[in-house]
Amino acid sequence: MNKRERVIAAFQGKETDHVPVCMWQHVPPEYWDDDDRFAEYQIRAYRNTDVDFIKLSADKYFCWPAPALDGITGADELYNIQPLGADHPFIRGQIERTKKIIQGLNGECVALYLIFAPICYLRLQVGYPMMMKLIRENPDAMMHACDVIAQDVKLLVRGIIEEAGADGIFFSVQNAEENRFTYDEYRAWITPSEKSVLDYVNSLSAMNAIHLCAWEEIPNRLSVWADYKTAVVSWSRFIDIQDIQEAKKHFGCTVWGGFDNRPGTALYTASREELEQEVRSMIAQGGKAGYILGADCSIHNDLPEERIRWVVEAARRI
Repeated sequence: MNKRERVIAAFQGKETDHVPVCMWQHVPPEYWDDDDRFAEYQIRAYRNTDVDFIKLSADKYFCWPAPALDGITGADELYNIQPLGADHPFIRGQIERTKKIIQGLNGECVALYLIFAPICYLRLQVGYPMMMKLIRENPDAMMHACDVIAQDVKLLVRGIIEEAGADGIFFSVQNAEENRFTYDEYRAWITPSEKSVLDYVNSLSAMNAIHLCAWEEIPNRLSVWADYKTAVVSWSRFIDIQDIQEAKKHFGCTVWGGFDNRPGTALYTASREELEQEVRSMIAQGGKAGYILGADCSIHNDLPEERIRWVVEAARRI
């Protein structure tokens, strides 16, 4: 199997010659304003680590640039939010930059692009305290804002897949910590805009993954995402479900994870031999069908790329 064949098979839940590996790091800020250098950085990191596929970064484009969110103080102001539109630099910039990376990869591997859920884009702009203030003050206003953002996210998704040439989307959802919202609140206030985007994503490609992000070591209320379907689930093993077989049964599809991404853990401190034993243990749990080896979330940039390559090479020996 080549890399594309291996990863497509894994996304379909089929047995692979060896378990594919994909981990990712953020692109440092000094590369953000030069698309050529940004693309070169991502491609170089992919080649240095030799991972089986690439999760493309959205660095620089995390915060939603709606004027109505600047200096917002009350929930009623959310009704002023307007769509950015397909030609906005926030959308066009991501498409054009991604196109450069895809062209540089020349079809060698599967490429997924990071897209946040609508409320996550809003939160990245205004911060967690303001997000919680606004949604508690007027859930309907927050739902309106998320619906507007979702319209634009769909334009971005279409451009990333159909124009830039990405194979699919890495859809990041957050905010489901057990102490943040009740099940009913999340499903009523947040799920509609998330499912709207996710359903659209799945209409364009079958090569999508959902990332169930975990924050502050607080478990997620996974039940709120039970009907969020993609080919692959990237989950936080060390916060939510540690047993890989249990995760496969829970999500009912291919799962992606294994290593704790936090500094001080095995990925950062173990010897090469110890890392290989960790990889053997995870693959023994996950098997060679329906499992992709990765980490709970992004790897800190101070981790040498060589250590990710050690994991890749270990997986190929098993």
